Amino acid sequence: MKSLRKNFKELLRYPSAVIGLVMILILVIVAAYAMISIPYEDAIVFWRGGEEVWYQNPKNVPPAWFNWFTEKKQPESFLINEKTGEFNKQVTENSDGSSIISLTYTFDYQYDDFPQEMILYFKSTFAAKNPFASITWVTPDERQIRLGDLRLESANTYRFSQDQKLKTKLAGIDPQIGLFLPEETNVTEPVKGIYKVMATIVTWEPGEDVNAEFVLHGKVFGVAGTDLQRRDLKIALLWGVPVALAFGLLAALGTSILTMVFAATGAWYGGWVDGLIQRITEVNLVLPFLSILVMVGTFYSRSIWVILGVTILLSIFTGQIKTLRAAFMQVKESTYIEAAKAYGASNWRLIFLYLIPRMVPTLIPGLVSSVPTFVFLEASLAVLGLGDPTLPTWGKVINDAFVNGALYKGQYYWILEPAVLLMFTGLAFALLGFALDRIFNPRLREA
Repeated sequence: MKSLRKNFKELLRYPSAVIGLVMILILVIVAAYAMISIPYEDAIVFWRGGEEVWYQNPKNVPPAWFNWFTEKKQPESFLINEKTGEFNKQVTENSDGSSIISLTYTFDYQYDDFPQEMILYFKSTFAAKNPFASITWVTPDERQIRLGDLRLESANTYRFSQDQKLKTKLAGIDPQIGLFLPEETNVTEPVKGIYKVMATIVTWEPGEDVNAEFVLHGKVFGVAGTDLQRRDLKIALLWGVPVALAFGLLAALGTSILTMVFAATGAWYGGWVDGLIQRITEVNLVLPFLSILVMVGTFYSRSIWVILGVTILLSIFTGQIKTLRAAFMQVKESTYIEAAKAYGASNWRLIFLYLIPRMVPTLIPGLVSSVPTFVFLEASLAVLGLGDPTLPTWGKVINDAFVNGALYKGQYYWILEPAVLLMFTGLAFALLGFALDRIFNPRLREA
């Protein structure tokens, strides 16, 4: 513990180490927040749900904070239903058992562009006769535009842009544009102000009810934007943090510890044991690492745990095992080893309590520095389409962006957001690893 405190104080002398530690702490906090606020089961459902889960979101739009950097303020998406303050519902019951339900949705539109889409989702409960709905649009200057009439089923979706009669009424202009234009034909910007969507519904029997929610799909959304399936990219960006840290740390720990154990075992026993370990290492050095992982992902399994296991297995017998073996051969001849053998210490006790602890300080910098390597490896496999299909990860987001032509469509946010997080993670561990190397490597400390 005394040595640990000394090394930690020494570590804090390096600004790069402090910055790296702060960055890693941020990643750990974000990972904890992601797992607590969005449990694993919910994250999987959200990410694989598609449009039936994300129907309230627009397609392929950048984050809402893009408006901070543009002169033209793009509309943000919003939802109005019975749980929001902009909704008003009035029910008038008639003596014959029928009733009139008035639904009013009010919103203040203060944007410089037109929305992507507007939709009304109706949910009805009735026995035999279908309710009838009439929809009206009210502009800020109190103009009323009759949108259409609907015979309601248990569930109806009215998409403004798909109403061809309404489009004809608006002189061929798409409804999501024409409904925001003034009566003057030479104006091409939306009229700002208070708009209303009014639905008047007639039900025919007692106990019948109709509710609806109004969704306006804007051209910006949330803190991370959306993809082609309307999924909120925030889910993948948040959950990509614990996945990346878990994969990187487990792979780095597993590889470093097992490499040291095999190197120490070979150096101590020598003979055929050492020869076998060296021959396996030499064969493994010529094997195509990435190609094997691609084959495993293609022909066997893309589970992240399978990929992790194969990664550790292929990373044990590398050139590092020869370097450590040479160091263990020197430590093996130390006097304290001879003393331990004299009082009858077993071979495994000598390996794990005398040989390996002596080399642990040299292991720590390499372990920390190797974490980004494995994080980038997992992301690279996902970009190639070999990532775990059930997990929302940074590499999967980049893969989806490439597959759907994000670069050609100018949707750079779709690629840049996970790429920046990957670089942030790599930089954090690299800064800490460099500082640890200077502390534990005497030659660098003297330099």
